[in-house]
Amino acid sequence: MKNLQVHIDNHSGFCFGVVYAIEMAEEILDEQGYLYCLGDIVHNDEEVNRLTRKGLKIIDHSDLHLLFDEKVLIRAHGEPPSTYELAIKNNLTLIDASCPVVLKLQNRIKNSFDKDETIYIYGKHGHAEVIGLLGQTNNKAVVFQDISELDIPSLPKNLTLYSQTTKSTDKFYEINEILTNNGISVNTNDTICRQVSNRDKELRDFADKFDKVIFVSGTKSSNGKVLFNVCKERNPNTYFVSNPDQIEKGWFEDNDRVGICGATSTPMWLMEEVKNRILTF
Repeated sequence: MKNLQVHIDNHSGFCFGVVYAIEMAEEILDEQGYLYCLGDIVHNDEEVNRLTRKGLKIIDHSDLHLLFDEKVLIRAHGEPPSTYELAIKNNLTLIDASCPVVLKLQNRIKNSFDKDETIYIYGKHGHAEVIGLLGQTNNKAVVFQDISELDIPSLPKNLTLYSQTTKSTDKFYEINEILTNNGISVNTNDTICRQVSNRDKELRDFADKFDKVIFVSGTKSSNGKVLFNVCKERNPNTYFVSNPDQIEKGWFEDNDRVGICGATSTPMWLMEEVKNRILTF
C-alpha cells in the first residue's frame, strides 16, 4: 500500500500506577524467577502473557487462602483490608504496588466511613478498584455505575459522593448536578485521576488529525472501552484491536494518515507491533 503514514500517540500507554506495578514485578522476577500476583497485573492480555512467560503467576482470592510463606504482588487497583489481614495470617509478604491515587482515595473513604457518613461510589460493579474501596466501608457503601440505578426520591437527604479513579469527569459532575437539583445535599469528592481523565481531550485532538485511527486495548479494560468511544465519536474511522493479528488491510487506502493510540493499560511495545504490522501492507 502506497505512502501510509503511521504515528503513535505519545500520550497513550501505561499510566504511572501501572508502570510502577510492572517495574516492581519485573525486578522480583529477575531476582527469584517467579512471583505471585493477585489478579491480572494489568487489563491487557498481551502484557499479562509477556510477564507470565517471565514467571508471573496470576492467582485469585481463593488461591490466596491456600498460599503460605510467599511473596504476592498487589496490583495498582489496590485491595480491601481483608487481603492484608489474610496476608498476616498466612505469613505472606505483600509487594504493594497499589497506585498512590487509589491509596489516597481509600484513605478518604475510610475517614468518611469512620465519621458515619452515607457513602455512594460512582464506579463499575465488581471492578478490582471498587472492591478495594468498598472494603474501607465494610462493604456498606452503595456502588452505582449509572444514575438510573438510583431511586432518587428514596435517597438520603445528605450523602457523600466519591468516584472510581478512572471514571469520566463530565459524567461525575453530571451525576452530582442531578442529585443536587433533586434537593440532596451532596458532599462531593472529585477523586478521578487526571492522568486518565485528561486523555479524553488529548485523544479527541489526536483522532482529529488522522484518516484512520487504530485503538489498541485489552477487552477487559474499562478505561479502554471509554477511550475507544471517545475516539470513535470524533473519528468514525476508528478501529478497536487487542493485537496486531486483528488488523485488516481493507481498513486502509493509499496515502492514509493513520494514528495509533491506546488505553492506560496498553503497553507501548504492543502499539509499536501494531504500527509495524500496518507498515507491511
